Amino acid sequence: MTLLTGRLVRAVRSTGRFALDLVLPPTCSSCGEEVDQPHSLCPACFVRMHPIGEPRCDQCGVPLPASTHLGRDARCVSCELHPPPWSKARAAYVYDEGSRDLILSLKYADRTQNAIILAKQMNRAGRDILERADWLIPVPVHWRRLLERKYNQAALLARAVSRLSSVPVLVDALQRPRATSRLASFSAEERAKEMQDAIRIRSRSAETVRGKHVVLVDDILTTGSTASACTHALLSAGAESVCLLAAARTTPDTQDDISRPGLSED
Repeated sequence: MTLLTGRLVRAVRSTGRFALDLVLPPTCSSCGEEVDQPHSLCPACFVRMHPIGEPRCDQCGVPLPASTHLGRDARCVSCELHPPPWSKARAAYVYDEGSRDLILSLKYADRTQNAIILAKQMNRAGRDILERADWLIPVPVHWRRLLERKYNQAALLARAVSRLSSVPVLVDALQRPRATSRLASFSAEERAKEMQDAIRIRSRSAETVRGKHVVLVDDILTTGSTASACTHALLSAGAESVCLLAAARTTPDTQDDISRPGLSED
C-alpha cells in the first residue's frame, strides 16, 4: 500500500466513522450515556474505576495501603507464607462497583467492546510482564459455557491486549475437559479441590509453550484457584515462566462481594 493510498483509506474510514456518529452517537460502555469517543467511559463512570498502581504485591497483584505492608522481595505476607505457582500478577483495576459493571456486561450481556477499554489499562498495568512475554494465553471456559455465551471473555481481553502490546495470542492452548461448579460459594480449599485436573494443555500447544514466558489472561482474579490450575498445566508442559494479567483484582475488603450471583471465577 502506497503512502497516498494509506492516507486515502484512513480518510474514508474517518469520514465513515464521523457519519455513523452523527446517526448513532457513541455511548458510555458502562452506563449508556453519550460520550465523545467510541469505546470510552463518561466522566461519572470513569471516576468510579480504580486502577491498581503501587504499592501492590509483586506476586499476587493485590493493592496495598502502604509499601510497609511489603516484604523484602515486594510480596505481601500471604504470598510469603503461601507462594502461588505463578511468578508475577498484574491487574488493571480493583474489583469494585465500577469495574464490576464493565466486566459483567462484557461477560454476560454481549458488550464485547468493553474488552477494548479494559485492555488499555491492562496493557499499562502489565507493561513489565508483557515486555518479556512470548505468548498471551487466555483462561479457558468449558465448551458448554462457551456455547451459552458465544465467546470466551478472557480470549477477547487477550486479543485486545495483543493488539496493544504486539504479544501474540494462543487462544485455545488450554482447555477444560470437564465443567466445574461456580466457585463463588466455595472456600479456598474447596476451590482448589474443584479445580484439580480441571485444566489441561492441548497436545498441539505443549511444544509451542516449552521454554517460553507466558502471560495468562483473565477477567477477574479472586482466590487464584483457576489461575493456579492453569499455571500448573503450563509449567508441566515446560513453560519457562507464567505471569498473570487480569482486568480486575479482588481485595481483602471485597472478597465477600464475589459471592453475589454471577460474580464467581469460572
